[in-house]
Amino acid sequence: MTDATSVNRGLGRRRWLILGVIGLAQLMVVLDLTVMNIALPTIQRALHFTEVDRQWVVTAYALAFGSLLLLGGRLADLLGRKETFLIGLAGFAGVSAVGGASVNFAMLVTARACQGAFAAILVPTALSLLTTTFTKPEERGKAFGVFGAIAVAGGAVGLLLGGALTEYLSWRWTLYVNLIFAAIAFTGGALLLRRQPSPTRPRLDIPGVLLSSGAVFCLVYGFSNAATHGWSTPSTYGFLAAGVLLLAVFAAWQGRATHPLLPPRVILDRDRGGAYVAMFIAGAGLFGTFFFLTYYLQQTLGYSPLVTGVAFLPISAGSAITSNLATIVLMPRLGPRPLVASGMLTAAGAMVWLAQLGPHTGYATGVVGPLIVAAIGMGLVIAPSINTGTFGVAPQDAGVASATVNVGQQLGASIGTSLLNTLFTAAVTSYLAAHLSSARLIGRQALTGLALAHGYDTAFWWIAGIFACGAVICGALLRNGPLTRTGTPAQAAGGAGGTRPAQAEAGPIRPA
Repeated sequence: MTDATSVNRGLGRRRWLILGVIGLAQLMVVLDLTVMNIALPTIQRALHFTEVDRQWVVTAYALAFGSLLLLGGRLADLLGRKETFLIGLAGFAGVSAVGGASVNFAMLVTARACQGAFAAILVPTALSLLTTTFTKPEERGKAFGVFGAIAVAGGAVGLLLGGALTEYLSWRWTLYVNLIFAAIAFTGGALLLRRQPSPTRPRLDIPGVLLSSGAVFCLVYGFSNAATHGWSTPSTYGFLAAGVLLLAVFAAWQGRATHPLLPPRVILDRDRGGAYVAMFIAGAGLFGTFFFLTYYLQQTLGYSPLVTGVAFLPISAGSAITSNLATIVLMPRLGPRPLVASGMLTAAGAMVWLAQLGPHTGYATGVVGPLIVAAIGMGLVIAPSINTGTFGVAPQDAGVASATVNVGQQLGASIGTSLLNTLFTAAVTSYLAAHLSSARLIGRQALTGLALAHGYDTAFWWIAGIFACGAVICGALLRNGPLTRTGTPAQAAGGAGGTRPAQAEAGPIRPA
């Protein structure tokens, strides 16, 4: 009996319970990207911090999360996935409790940064567990369909949950709720997961860790700072320049390092490289859409936090259905290229539809339809991209490949939201300046409503352009045809050649 057969029989039906544990952990982390957004005004009143400080409740999480993702992925490969998964869950729950008990702004922001650090350990570990647990093509498709649906829908569910908890309990429960998720996932992980010891002696690329963490930190901080202080301030362009420089040095170092943090073999494969680019573009467009629609629904349509969350449910349901259809039915037949390209074009069409919003456009006539179309598009992009981005890597690279998928999405969300918010602000300002004389005829409030609608439309036109460019770029990068297991184990571990890499089989998983 082969090692792979032993693994498959040993896991049996346990795989699907493991998928539930992994999915719950992923949902918890994705929720925290948006669950506090709606609660921010309430938190600001409770802890008495300023408008300028408010962004740090979100930015502190994003900075730590994005900066440490590659390190977290490599730790999972080197130290063992079960151990890092449980550490990530326990740490995330602990600092969430601290954040929920915050008595001042500094305590809250520190807890949010620590949340991001533990999420950087948890997320790539969860995805690498999924990669090494589901190796059969038909099971892999189902598992990644579920995981992709969570990745798309989790942000929308976070808005709903944040609104409900803030309105009926307290803003503190947007953090305390993580203890419930983490307790269930930790118990399941401790009982179901088996140790997967590293097949090689653990070695960590310290220069690579410092360079990559510094680069991502500078880029995320620079773009986040641009959203509030503009592009011309030294704290914006200085950090962006430093981030680009550190990224270039990191890339050069990875080609020379004996034990690189991000082995070039992981990203130089065309399919995986295209998948990482797709995740970057999808992150920029999806989180930009969440950002502007949240403000449109609350400020223009006057929705409460809870109703705003409910309004996003169509994207959750649509993406769940489409993600599973894409990975189970379409990926084995068509491969990622037509799915990702058509998904990007579908999402672009949804953004063109949203770009027709006016100051009096209702939810039923102008929002729900584009949300459903966007859900279909993102379901075709994200789940196949996650699957492709982790396909064919050697077991010892599963964690860092998983981390790279998430780095792409995180950077896309940060950069996209900052750029789009700048374009939105400029469009509103220019509209007000050009139509100032109209305020005497229609009133200042009506003019402001028109200016905001113009800003939203401008932002959605730009998002449509981003998705359209993504269709072209990803269509050029990804290869034709379905992903296959053809090739040798050596190719699976390292080449960027013309043939598709083999899917690396998981080694024997020994009981703890």
